[in-house]
Amino acid sequence: MLIDSHAHLEMAEFDGDRDLVVQRAVDSGVGIIVTVGTNLADCRKAVTIAARFDSVYAALGIHPHDAKEIGPDTYDQLKEMAKSDKVVAYGEIGLDFFRDPSPRELQIRRCEEQLELAVELALPVIIHDREAHDEIMRLLSPWKGKGGIVHCFSGDMAMARRCIDMGFLISIPGAVTFNKAEEMQKVARGVPLDSLLVETDSPFLSPQPHRGKRNEPSHVVHTARRIAEIRGITFDELAAATTANARRIFNLPQSL
Repeated sequence: MLIDSHAHLEMAEFDGDRDLVVQRAVDSGVGIIVTVGTNLADCRKAVTIAARFDSVYAALGIHPHDAKEIGPDTYDQLKEMAKSDKVVAYGEIGLDFFRDPSPRELQIRRCEEQLELAVELALPVIIHDREAHDEIMRLLSPWKGKGGIVHCFSGDMAMARRCIDMGFLISIPGAVTFNKAEEMQKVARGVPLDSLLVETDSPFLSPQPHRGKRNEPSHVVHTARRIAEIRGITFDELAAATTANARRIFNLPQSL
């Protein structure tokens, strides 16, 4: 069995065939999907979807793209949603300095606030980091929460080691299957097996052989196969380890 540690089933790209997408994942051996909200509306939708499917769990948070939309009652609404027993993480939160969709100083302030909210809710965090490695490490270094995941990891092995030392898991997306993804492949090879997760980030970042098409949770199988190949281990070994890691960080039931 595999766990897709990061998908966006709540996004509009899945409105036409969400049930079929979830069933294809189950049929492909993907037993659990964590669907990750990025704004208030999508967080509500994520919780609703998780309640419908035994195999789907939810994470809640405000993505750095939407940091400027956080209002006086945003965090109260998130705290109310987090009462659902299908909510297993807080995120995705973090920084995105690639296109600066929200002002950088505002992103940093909102990330700090949400890291503290994750402590209050006793949830692991899911971190988004795009071209903001130094600032992300500065924010995470003193943080005293329950650990979490650096999703769609784009740093090098030195950064990965620092993240692991702080209690974070490293999640590898489908881009690891691309021929030119040499740095990501080095990380996928070098990260200790007990610190590794796999994800789709669907509907984005489809792995080979689906590159350029809509991604979906069933495609995480291709990512896992490529990582197993890179590491020189069997697919079953990779699947067992990443599944155990996801169960641990998300506190998922062992029965699923």
